[in-house]
Amino acid sequence: MRLGKVRHESKYLAIEYFHTEKNWSIGWMCKHLEVARAAYYKWLHRETPEDEMENIKLAELIKEYDERFSHILGYRRMTSWINHFNQTKYSKNRVHRIMKKLGIHSVIRKKKKKYLAIKPEETVENILQRDFYATEPNQKWVTDVTEFKIPGERNKKLYLSAILDLYDRYPIAFVISKRNDNRLVFKTFDKALHENPNAKPVLHSDRGFQYTNRAFRTKLEDHKMKHSMSRVGHCIDNGPIEGFWGIIKSEMYQMYEITDESSLRFAIKDYIRFYSEERPQDRYCCKTPLEVRQEALKSDIPVELSLIHISEPTRQEA
Repeated sequence: MRLGKVRHESKYLAIEYFHTEKNWSIGWMCKHLEVARAAYYKWLHRETPEDEMENIKLAELIKEYDERFSHILGYRRMTSWINHFNQTKYSKNRVHRIMKKLGIHSVIRKKKKKYLAIKPEETVENILQRDFYATEPNQKWVTDVTEFKIPGERNKKLYLSAILDLYDRYPIAFVISKRNDNRLVFKTFDKALHENPNAKPVLHSDRGFQYTNRAFRTKLEDHKMKHSMSRVGHCIDNGPIEGFWGIIKSEMYQMYEITDESSLRFAIKDYIRFYSEERPQDRYCCKTPLEVRQEALKSDIPVELSLIHISEPTRQEA
Protein backbone atom coordinates (compact mmCIF):
# COMPACT_ATOMS: atom_id res chain seq x y z
CA MET A 1 0.00 0.00 0.00
CA ARG A 2 1.43 3.38 -1.05
CA LEU A 3 0.83 6.12 1.48
CA GLY A 4 2.81 8.91 -0.17
CA LYS A 5 1.29 11.36 -2.63
CA VAL A 6 2.42 10.83 -6.26
CA ARG A 7 0.77 12.71 -9.10
CA HIS A 8 -0.98 10.43 -11.63
CA GLU A 9 -0.19 7.35 -9.51
CA SER A 10 -3.59 5.79 -10.18
CA LYS A 11 -2.91 6.05 -13.91
CA TYR A 12 0.56 4.53 -13.50
CA LEU A 13 -0.89 1.66 -11.51
CA ALA A 14 -3.46 1.01 -14.25
CA ILE A 15 -0.76 1.03 -16.93
CA GLU A 16 1.39 -1.36 -14.90
CA TYR A 17 -1.53 -3.76 -14.35
CA PHE A 18 -2.83 -3.88 -17.92
CA HIS A 19 0.65 -4.18 -19.39
CA THR A 20 1.53 -7.04 -17.05
CA GLU A 21 -1.80 -8.89 -17.17
CA LYS A 22 -3.10 -8.06 -20.65
CA ASN A 23 0.10 -7.12 -22.49
CA TRP A 24 -1.38 -3.79 -23.58
CA SER A 25 0.95 -1.29 -25.15
CA ILE A 26 2.54 1.11 -22.67
CA GLY A 27 2.88 3.85 -25.31
CA TRP A 28 -0.76 3.55 -26.35
CA MET A 29 -2.01 3.70 -22.73
CA CYS A 30 0.24 6.67 -21.88
CA LYS A 31 -1.10 8.55 -24.89
CA HIS A 32 -4.76 7.96 -24.04
CA LEU A 33 -4.26 8.63 -20.32
CA GLU A 34 -2.33 11.80 -21.16
CA VAL A 35 0.80 11.01 -19.18
CA ALA A 36 4.39 11.07 -20.40
CA ARG A 37 5.94 7.71 -21.14
CA ALA A 38 9.19 8.84 -19.52
CA ALA A 39 7.29 9.87 -16.40
CA TYR A 40 5.72 6.41 -16.19
CA TYR A 41 9.09 4.68 -16.41
CA LYS A 42 10.56 7.05 -13.85
CA TRP A 43 7.70 6.14 -11.51
CA LEU A 44 8.05 2.42 -12.27
CA HIS A 45 11.75 2.31 -11.40
CA ARG A 46 11.75 4.83 -8.59
CA GLU A 47 13.04 3.93 -5.14
CA THR A 48 10.46 4.19 -2.40
CA PRO A 49 11.32 7.23 -0.23
CA GLU A 50 12.40 6.55 3.35
CA ASP A 51 9.39 8.41 4.77
CA GLU A 52 7.01 6.33 2.69
CA MET A 53 8.68 3.10 3.80
CA GLU A 54 8.26 4.23 7.40
CA ASN A 55 4.59 5.04 6.73
CA ILE A 56 4.07 1.56 5.28
CA LYS A 57 5.70 0.02 8.37
CA LEU A 58 3.49 2.16 10.63
CA ALA A 59 0.38 1.24 8.62
CA GLU A 60 1.09 -2.45 9.19
CA LEU A 61 1.42 -1.84 12.94
CA ILE A 62 -1.85 0.10 12.97
CA LYS A 63 -3.68 -2.71 11.18
CA GLU A 64 -2.14 -5.29 13.53
CA TYR A 65 -3.13 -3.39 16.70
CA ASP A 66 -6.60 -2.57 15.37
CA GLU A 67 -7.23 -6.26 14.72
CA ARG A 68 -5.58 -7.50 17.93
CA PHE A 69 -7.60 -5.16 20.15
CA SER A 70 -10.86 -5.51 18.20
CA HIS A 71 -11.12 -1.91 16.93
CA ILE A 72 -11.14 -0.24 20.37
CA LEU A 73 -8.20 2.12 19.79
CA GLY A 74 -8.63 5.76 18.78
CA TYR A 75 -5.65 7.52 17.25
CA ARG A 76 -4.39 8.86 20.60
CA ARG A 77 -4.23 5.49 22.32
CA MET A 78 -3.08 3.84 19.08
CA THR A 79 -0.10 6.22 19.10
CA SER A 80 0.66 5.62 22.78
CA TRP A 81 0.42 1.84 22.56
CA ILE A 82 2.51 1.53 19.37
CA ASN A 83 5.20 3.80 20.80
CA HIS A 84 5.12 2.01 24.17
CA PHE A 85 5.36 -1.55 22.86
CA ASN A 86 7.75 -0.81 19.96
CA GLN A 87 10.00 1.88 21.50
CA THR A 88 9.08 4.31 18.69
CA LYS A 89 8.25 8.01 18.68
CA TYR A 90 5.50 8.41 16.08
CA SER A 91 3.42 11.56 16.37
CA LYS A 92 -0.36 11.50 16.94
CA ASN A 93 -0.92 13.49 13.74
CA ARG A 94 0.98 10.95 11.66
CA VAL A 95 -0.91 8.02 13.16
CA HIS A 96 -4.22 9.87 12.75
CA ARG A 97 -3.52 10.59 9.06
CA ILE A 98 -2.65 6.97 8.28
CA MET A 99 -5.63 5.62 10.24
CA LYS A 100 -7.93 7.88 8.20
CA LYS A 101 -6.33 6.63 4.98
CA LEU A 102 -6.83 3.03 6.12
CA GLY A 103 -10.40 3.72 7.26
CA ILE A 104 -9.59 2.61 10.83
CA HIS A 105 -11.25 4.23 13.86
CA SER A 106 -12.41 3.29 17.35
CA VAL A 107 -15.98 2.29 18.10
CA ILE A 108 -17.90 4.64 20.40
CA ARG A 109 -20.88 3.58 22.49
CA LYS A 110 -23.06 6.10 24.33
CA LYS A 111 -24.54 5.41 27.74
CA LYS A 112 -28.14 6.13 28.71
CA LYS A 113 -28.70 7.74 32.08
CA LYS A 114 -31.39 6.84 34.60
CA TYR A 115 -31.95 8.57 37.90
CA LEU A 116 -33.91 7.56 40.98
CA ALA A 117 -35.28 10.18 43.35
CA ILE A 118 -34.14 9.71 46.96
CA LYS A 119 -35.46 11.37 50.09
CA PRO A 120 -33.03 14.07 51.33
CA GLU A 121 -32.77 12.58 54.83
CA GLU A 122 -31.32 9.35 53.37
CA THR A 123 -28.34 11.00 51.69
CA VAL A 124 -24.96 12.32 52.85
CA GLU A 125 -22.77 15.23 51.84
CA ASN A 126 -20.69 15.24 48.66
CA ILE A 127 -17.32 15.15 50.41
CA LEU A 128 -15.37 14.29 47.28
CA GLN A 129 -16.52 17.42 45.38
CA ARG A 130 -15.11 16.05 42.10
CA ASP A 131 -11.61 15.94 43.54
CA PHE A 132 -10.54 12.72 41.86
CA TYR A 133 -6.87 13.09 42.78
CA ALA A 134 -5.41 10.70 45.37
CA THR A 135 -1.82 10.67 46.63
CA GLU A 136 -1.74 6.99 47.61
CA PRO A 137 -3.74 3.75 47.27
CA ASN A 138 -6.85 3.26 49.43
CA GLN A 139 -7.32 6.97 50.03
CA LYS A 140 -10.42 7.45 47.85
CA TRP A 141 -12.71 4.78 46.41
CA VAL A 142 -15.65 5.21 44.03
CA THR A 143 -18.41 2.69 43.45
CA ASP A 144 -21.48 2.14 41.28
CA VAL A 145 -23.65 -0.49 39.58
CA THR A 146 -24.27 -0.81 35.84
CA GLU A 147 -26.36 -3.21 33.75
CA PHE A 148 -25.86 -5.38 30.66
CA LYS A 149 -28.64 -6.89 28.57
CA ILE A 150 -28.32 -10.67 28.12
CA PRO A 151 -28.39 -11.50 24.37
CA GLY A 152 -31.21 -13.77 23.30
CA GLU A 153 -33.13 -13.42 26.58
CA ARG A 154 -35.86 -10.82 26.54
CA ASN A 155 -35.91 -8.39 29.47
CA LYS A 156 -33.11 -10.25 31.29
CA LYS A 157 -29.99 -8.47 32.50
CA LEU A 158 -26.74 -8.89 34.39
CA TYR A 159 -25.66 -6.28 36.91
CA LEU A 160 -22.04 -5.37 37.58
CA SER A 161 -21.04 -3.71 40.85
CA ALA A 162 -17.47 -2.43 41.18
CA ILE A 163 -15.21 -0.34 43.38
CA LEU A 164 -12.34 1.65 41.83
CA ASP A 165 -9.39 3.14 43.66
CA LEU A 166 -8.87 6.73 42.47
CA TYR A 167 -5.09 6.55 42.91
CA ASP A 168 -4.54 3.99 40.16
CA ARG A 169 -8.08 3.43 38.78
CA TYR A 170 -7.64 -0.23 39.68
CA PRO A 171 -10.92 -2.19 40.11
CA ILE A 172 -10.19 -3.57 43.56
CA ALA A 173 -13.47 -5.49 43.72
CA PHE A 174 -16.35 -6.38 41.41
CA VAL A 175 -19.35 -8.71 41.54
CA ILE A 176 -21.71 -9.85 38.78
CA SER A 177 -25.32 -10.74 39.61
CA LYS A 178 -28.71 -11.25 37.98
CA ARG A 179 -30.25 -9.11 40.73
CA ASN A 180 -29.61 -5.44 41.42
CA ASP A 181 -30.09 -5.51 45.18
CA ASN A 182 -28.42 -4.74 48.49
CA ARG A 183 -26.64 -8.09 48.55
CA LEU A 184 -24.80 -7.21 45.30
CA VAL A 185 -23.40 -3.98 46.75
CA PHE A 186 -22.65 -5.48 50.17
CA LYS A 187 -20.75 -8.38 48.59
CA THR A 188 -18.67 -5.99 46.50
CA PHE A 189 -17.81 -3.96 49.59
CA ASP A 190 -16.87 -7.09 51.54
CA LYS A 191 -14.57 -8.25 48.72
CA ALA A 192 -12.83 -4.87 48.66
CA LEU A 193 -12.24 -5.07 52.42
CA HIS A 194 -10.98 -8.66 52.17
CA GLU A 195 -8.34 -7.51 49.66
CA ASN A 196 -7.56 -4.32 51.62
CA PRO A 197 -8.31 -5.10 55.30
CA ASN A 198 -6.63 -1.97 56.69
CA ALA A 199 -8.14 0.49 54.21
CA LYS A 200 -10.16 3.45 55.52
CA PRO A 201 -10.89 5.48 52.38
CA VAL A 202 -13.58 7.98 51.56
CA LEU A 203 -16.11 5.91 49.60
CA HIS A 204 -18.05 7.89 46.99
CA SER A 205 -21.27 6.63 45.38
CA ASP A 206 -24.40 7.93 43.72
CA ARG A 207 -27.76 8.03 45.47
CA GLY A 208 -28.85 4.53 44.51
CA PHE A 209 -31.12 2.74 46.97
CA GLN A 210 -28.35 0.29 47.95
CA TYR A 211 -26.05 3.11 49.09
CA THR A 212 -28.74 5.01 51.01
CA ASN A 213 -29.64 1.80 52.84
CA ARG A 214 -29.05 2.12 56.59
CA ALA A 215 -27.29 -1.26 56.73
CA PHE A 216 -24.74 -0.12 54.16
CA ARG A 217 -24.03 3.08 56.03
CA THR A 218 -23.58 1.05 59.21
CA LYS A 219 -20.97 -1.11 57.46
CA LEU A 220 -19.03 2.03 56.55
CA GLU A 221 -19.25 3.38 60.09
CA ASP A 222 -18.09 0.05 61.52
CA HIS A 223 -14.93 0.29 59.39
CA LYS A 224 -14.42 4.00 60.14
CA MET A 225 -14.97 5.01 56.51
CA LYS A 226 -16.49 8.29 55.37
CA HIS A 227 -19.33 8.15 52.85
CA SER A 228 -19.65 10.71 50.05
CA MET A 229 -22.56 10.97 47.58
CA SER A 230 -23.14 12.60 44.20
CA ARG A 231 -25.79 15.25 43.83
CA VAL A 232 -29.05 14.43 42.06
CA GLY A 233 -28.62 14.36 38.26
CA HIS A 234 -24.87 15.07 38.41
CA CYS A 235 -23.29 11.87 37.10
CA ILE A 236 -20.02 13.77 36.63
CA ASP A 237 -19.72 13.82 40.43
CA ASN A 238 -18.83 10.13 40.04
CA GLY A 239 -17.00 10.66 36.76
CA PRO A 240 -14.19 8.07 37.03
CA ILE A 241 -16.47 5.06 37.45
CA GLU A 242 -18.93 6.40 34.85
CA GLY A 243 -15.93 6.60 32.52
CA PHE A 244 -14.99 3.03 33.47
CA TRP A 245 -18.47 1.79 32.49
CA GLY A 246 -18.18 3.66 29.18
CA ILE A 247 -14.82 2.05 28.43
CA ILE A 248 -16.13 -1.46 29.17
CA LYS A 249 -19.22 -1.02 27.02
CA SER A 250 -17.37 0.47 24.06
CA GLU A 251 -14.47 -2.01 24.07
CA MET A 252 -15.73 -5.28 25.53
CA TYR A 253 -18.42 -5.85 22.90
CA GLN A 254 -15.75 -5.47 20.21
CA MET A 255 -13.29 -7.87 21.83
CA TYR A 256 -15.56 -10.80 22.68
CA GLU A 257 -18.26 -12.83 20.96
CA ILE A 258 -21.21 -12.50 23.32
CA THR A 259 -24.24 -14.69 22.60
CA ASP A 260 -25.73 -15.66 25.97
CA GLU A 261 -25.44 -15.20 29.72
CA SER A 262 -22.40 -17.47 30.05
CA SER A 263 -20.41 -15.69 27.34
CA LEU A 264 -21.43 -12.29 28.77
CA ARG A 265 -20.22 -13.24 32.24
CA PHE A 266 -16.91 -14.45 30.81
CA ALA A 267 -16.49 -11.30 28.71
CA ILE A 268 -17.04 -9.00 31.71
CA LYS A 269 -14.60 -10.89 33.93
CA ASP A 270 -11.92 -11.24 31.28
CA TYR A 271 -12.22 -7.64 30.12
CA ILE A 272 -11.74 -6.36 33.68
CA ARG A 273 -8.61 -8.56 33.88
CA PHE A 274 -7.43 -7.08 30.56
CA TYR A 275 -8.18 -3.53 31.74
CA SER A 276 -6.29 -4.06 35.00
CA GLU A 277 -3.29 -6.01 33.76
CA GLU A 278 -2.78 -5.43 30.03
CA ARG A 279 -4.30 -2.07 29.05
CA PRO A 280 -1.67 0.70 29.43
CA GLN A 281 -2.96 4.21 30.10
CA ASP A 282 -1.48 7.56 29.09
CA ARG A 283 -2.32 9.05 32.50
CA TYR A 284 0.20 6.60 33.99
CA CYS A 285 2.90 6.98 31.33
CA CYS A 286 1.70 3.82 29.55
CA LYS A 287 1.61 1.63 32.65
CA THR A 288 -1.38 -0.53 33.55
CA PRO A 289 -3.43 0.13 36.71
CA LEU A 290 -2.01 -3.05 38.28
CA GLU A 291 1.59 -1.97 37.59
CA VAL A 292 0.94 1.44 39.16
CA ARG A 293 -0.72 -0.15 42.20
CA GLN A 294 2.00 -2.73 42.78
CA GLU A 295 4.73 -0.10 42.58
CA ALA A 296 2.88 2.13 45.06
CA LEU A 297 2.17 -0.66 47.56
CA LYS A 298 5.83 -1.71 47.53
CA SER A 299 7.02 1.83 48.16
CA ASP A 300 7.20 3.57 51.54
CA ILE A 301 6.28 6.83 49.78
CA PRO A 302 3.96 6.25 46.76
CA VAL A 303 4.67 8.31 43.68
CA GLU A 304 2.37 11.34 43.46
CA LEU A 305 0.99 11.08 39.95
CA SER A 306 0.89 14.26 37.88
CA LEU A 307 -2.49 15.95 37.59
CA ILE A 308 -1.88 16.06 33.84
CA HIS A 309 -1.88 12.28 33.72
CA ILE A 310 -5.07 11.74 35.71
CA SER A 311 -7.43 13.88 33.65
CA GLU A 312 -10.53 12.07 32.44
CA PRO A 313 -10.41 10.62 28.89
CA THR A 314 -12.62 12.22 26.27
CA ARG A 315 -15.55 10.21 24.96
CA GLN A 316 -13.66 9.79 21.67
CA GLU A 317 -10.76 8.20 23.51
CA ALA A 318 -12.82 6.21 25.95
